[in-house]
Amino acid sequence: MTTSPGKLATLDRVMDGLMSRYRERVPDVNGIINAMIDEGVIRSANEIENDHIAFRTMGVPNLGIRSFEKIFLHYGYQKRDEYNFTEKKLTAYWYSPPEPHYPRIFASELRVNELSPEAQTIIHSYTNEVTSDPVDSLDLDDAARVDRFLHQPLWRTPTLSDYQRLLGESEYAAWVIYNRYYLNHFTISVHNLKPGYTTIDAFVGFLERRGFKLNNAGGKIKVSPDGALRQASTVAQMIEAEFANNETHRIAGSYVEFAERRVLPEFEQLPADQIRREHRREGFETGNADKIFESTFTSQTGK
Repeated sequence: MTTSPGKLATLDRVMDGLMSRYRERVPDVNGIINAMIDEGVIRSANEIENDHIAFRTMGVPNLGIRSFEKIFLHYGYQKRDEYNFTEKKLTAYWYSPPEPHYPRIFASELRVNELSPEAQTIIHSYTNEVTSDPVDSLDLDDAARVDRFLHQPLWRTPTLSDYQRLLGESEYAAWVIYNRYYLNHFTISVHNLKPGYTTIDAFVGFLERRGFKLNNAGGKIKVSPDGALRQASTVAQMIEAEFANNETHRIAGSYVEFAERRVLPEFEQLPADQIRREHRREGFETGNADKIFESTFTSQTGK
């Protein structure tokens, strides 16, 4: 299915809005880009291929993936594989883009009904304020409105005590109750960088030389069983969050991910200059993603 030029132009503006606010909120983004320029890995940020972006949602009426995905399906994204994270009580899907130069999307949702009664009560006290699917009343051809929607509160500002009670049971729930649809991370495709930086191992070495703190849950490099998808991420940066009643507290914000997708065996004989996205390992891996989620967890941010 071909996506119209008009929808792609709207998608461009939505992506620009997401990335500009994300870069403002996550200093590591510009820090990593500047380090890459300084080391001669790239000349400008425009040379970076964004492998995927990720969003977190609450699995409650009128919200969750069923609501959120309508935005990107409208722009020609296609829903692909489902992933189940049993321990974290999450369901996720990835979405392939309408054109190869756009990032994949990874959207996850908390299965709220699997939490304790207390946690469910706290979450519903906020999400029940959303009485109809907000995307249904959104003009998806108006990029500015969509951009505002992805950065606006969906419910009242949580109290610090509610945030901390959720944090004790589900760090994912606590992240979403405060951050809502803020972009969780973007991902640098390292396999398309200059020689010497095209493997995740080499790129992690570069990041560590430059002093960036990496998520070491399950090891700094997360590897799929087939060995063809290799990922790493920074630890989420702490932000000064303003809660209800003028209370403030430092909490986990967003982070940066890095991915190496290896060439599939049937295409290994292709010359390097002919290798495209479709020749590399596609999709995601539950085991890798499970540990990447922990980039915002206190076990990482508290190191």
